[in-house]
Amino acid sequence: MLTLGVESSCDDLSMALVEAGRVLANVTASQTAAHAPFGGVVPEIASRRHLEALEATLDLTLKKAQKNLSQLRGIAATFAPGLVGSLLVGLNFAKALAMALQIPFRGVHHIEGHLWSAALENSVETPFLGLAVSGGHSHLYLVKGVGDYQVLGHTVDDAAGEAFDKIAKLIGLGYPGGPAIDRLSERGDPAAFYFALPRVKGHPLHTSFSGMKTAAVDYFRRHGDSPQFQANLAASFQAAVVRALSTMVARALQHHPVKQVVLAGGVACNRALRAALQELLQDRDIRLAMPSPQYCTDNGAMIAFTGEKYLEGSEDSPLSLNAFARSPLGQGSPGRKGL
Repeated sequence: MLTLGVESSCDDLSMALVEAGRVLANVTASQTAAHAPFGGVVPEIASRRHLEALEATLDLTLKKAQKNLSQLRGIAATFAPGLVGSLLVGLNFAKALAMALQIPFRGVHHIEGHLWSAALENSVETPFLGLAVSGGHSHLYLVKGVGDYQVLGHTVDDAAGEAFDKIAKLIGLGYPGGPAIDRLSERGDPAAFYFALPRVKGHPLHTSFSGMKTAAVDYFRRHGDSPQFQANLAASFQAAVVRALSTMVARALQHHPVKQVVLAGGVACNRALRAALQELLQDRDIRLAMPSPQYCTDNGAMIAFTGEKYLEGSEDSPLSLNAFARSPLGQGSPGRKGL
């Protein structure tokens, strides 16, 4: 069925058309330049820009796919988690369009969309371990199927992407910080500074990045701000974050023997993390599925793909579905018997 996906959880508005699991078009209206002077996303600016971009983004998506509105058979939109103002823009637009066209609507959890983003370009078999890593999330799930998720571990404080952004700001790399840290790390020594592997008492599959961030600030204060220092700190900090995430996966595999691991989310673009997981899994006869960079960041295709799976099973959502800034994946469903 031809499904429109709308993703507006943060500063990017993205729409996509998916049919039978195949992406026909994916269009993203980025706001990075608008938020860069502030060193991060300004919620009010984000929601206002989403409103301004709705019509043009939909028109371009339809044009690229060579489709029209009358051909749509379903609409999916992100309902949580994220910036409430941004979420409401995309969610209400999708619900209004579904009502006008008299076609079913499905709300999709943002992290759920990321977990299935690798399936846009790869063969994905359940059960699999899904590591969703972004500016707002660092969670490890056991995924048994669409709608069937068990959280195994997560960060207890900063998300990995958030930690990258903060360290990038500290050493003057600007926003967004993750890609800048990744690029600068190529010129640095990953062993220049020591960061202890975080441990969360009683929760071996949880992790923490606040201690690493504090250590990085201390190194910055004690060692100055030369270009080589910046490169070394970026490389060492990135190596520590990658080690923490890889350790989460390695420990989970001891108790959950799956044949596939999925890496997803904005931080899935990080070259060091991708390489580390490939090395970890290659000797274990476990496949690693990763989306290409265009599907690592927030995108409408992952929402359309996941929404289509639900709608094919007649699992739509009520038009009364609201947006939620926080909503743990797996606790409640946006279907008619859920939220």
